Amino acid sequence: MECQLTITLAEQKKEKPSADKLGFGVHFTDHMFTMDYTEGKGWHDPQIVPYSPLTLDPAAMVFHYGQAVFEGLKAYRNQEDSVWLFRPDQNFKRMNRSLSRLSMPLIDEEFVLEALKKLVAIEKEWIPTESGTSLYIRPFVIATEACFGVRASHTYKFVILLSPVGAYYSGGMKPVKIYVENNYVRAVRGGTGNAKTAGNYAGSLKAQEEAKEKGYEQVLWLDGIENKYVEEVGSMNVFFKVKGEVWVPALNGSILEGITRDSTIHLLKDWGVPVVEKRVSMEDLYEAYTKGELEEAFGTGTAAVISPIGEMSWNGLRMVINKEETGPLTTKLYDTMTGIQYGQLEDKFGWSVKVTE
Repeated sequence: MECQLTITLAEQKKEKPSADKLGFGVHFTDHMFTMDYTEGKGWHDPQIVPYSPLTLDPAAMVFHYGQAVFEGLKAYRNQEDSVWLFRPDQNFKRMNRSLSRLSMPLIDEEFVLEALKKLVAIEKEWIPTESGTSLYIRPFVIATEACFGVRASHTYKFVILLSPVGAYYSGGMKPVKIYVENNYVRAVRGGTGNAKTAGNYAGSLKAQEEAKEKGYEQVLWLDGIENKYVEEVGSMNVFFKVKGEVWVPALNGSILEGITRDSTIHLLKDWGVPVVEKRVSMEDLYEAYTKGELEEAFGTGTAAVISPIGEMSWNGLRMVINKEETGPLTTKLYDTMTGIQYGQLEDKFGWSVKVTE
């Protein structure tokens, strides 16, 4: 981009929350990044400004036709107090794939990454120092044109917000109970399942609520055509360790291509663990379970990194995995991934990007 990033610092700073009050996504830093798009002009006016509400026309197309995509990543402090990002280039590559799917204008990945690094550097004091804490980063793009015509908007706004977050496993990592969903589907091939768009998440809430009413913490989503093949768990990708090898639902157009998913596969292959990306049916999983071959299961995503699964309920059948305990491979993956993110382990893949010294 030819336009220059302008920076306006806040005159008054917010009071920062204590570590025990961080939660997830409820506190926001003093500044944000914004940039606008106008058809015929392209992206323009990139700026870092004090955090403030957005002003949108009530007819803005995002409210009516749902052109909205987002990303999620984190910034981490290491033991030397320098700040790092984990594979941020992959987040912006995926954002462009999502934008393309929703007929929205692509962003300059290198430019927005540099803008993000400047924003995080400005907000360094907001990055908590306690173990397991981090600074969550939420880039998003919304359609802003005021129009009821069913078409792509001619104007958009790109925003990056930052939020200090607490440790995901403040009480220790515990396996979750999963309900295999048979009535609702998250996405179908040819739809928007492989895009990180807001509507996918809105459509998942009903099933999540009903699962919680049944006593389960997450939903295991099946495919929307045959209703038999595993796709995702909650808003995470999912893995199963079966008789020494790891099964991963293959990307098929309705599964989101997670950065943590890809990182997990890289680690497993580096360790010599057989990884099979394929269609994984519930019948195959249940057969493996009855034979005592389903050894571990876990989800992967930005917030939790690795989330162990201790139980699955499918068509009235209860499948208890590894005695509802976190398995050794799951633990090793979590420790290695977070060790790289926090600079405690060697980053042999070059995933970490330095923001500040």
